[in-house]
Amino acid sequence: MMTQQTSSSEPVARLLEGSRVYLRPVNVEDTELYYNTLFDQDVRRLTGTQRSFTKDQIARYIEAKGQDASSLLLLIALREGDRVIGDIALQDMDSLNRSANIRIAINEQGNQGKGYGTEALVLMLGYGFGICNLHRIELNVFDFNERAIRCYEKVGFQREGVQRDALFYNHEYHDSILMSMLDHEYRDRYVKKAES
Repeated sequence: MMTQQTSSSEPVARLLEGSRVYLRPVNVEDTELYYNTLFDQDVRRLTGTQRSFTKDQIARYIEAKGQDASSLLLLIALREGDRVIGDIALQDMDSLNRSANIRIAINEQGNQGKGYGTEALVLMLGYGFGICNLHRIELNVFDFNERAIRCYEKVGFQREGVQRDALFYNHEYHDSILMSMLDHEYRDRYVKKAES
């Protein structure tokens, strides 16, 4: 399970902050924390994760992400208690086409369905459209992940299409739904609303 309590004497770098969650950089010290989430059965199913990883592979992945200008990987933590409950990433950022992919995972069922993921998504979308000057942010979600689909639609993502039988998991094929949001849709929903 991906939970971590930060000592009150250690300052936590908060890149983006909402009312209940904040997003912070992931570093090599988070290797154990990140590694443990990869063996949570619910997280593996919802994300379609089939491979296994060693702690060394995770440490190298985290280190590489820190040096990759085309992606931003952040941990999602609760403001109350500084407990890490998931992660979110902007990936494959393309400055020519001003596009990227976003992914999110909220770990442990007790943290799901409480609006934490919605808040984290809105924070990261604001960063992507505002700071990174993106025009389009897309995601893929598996058809059985109805809670995530509702969350994405609530945030403002629109369905674009279906990749049929894109995932073979636990002896069954599943469709992957492609969804996206454009910068003007984000501004209309969040920026103009905040200005009025």
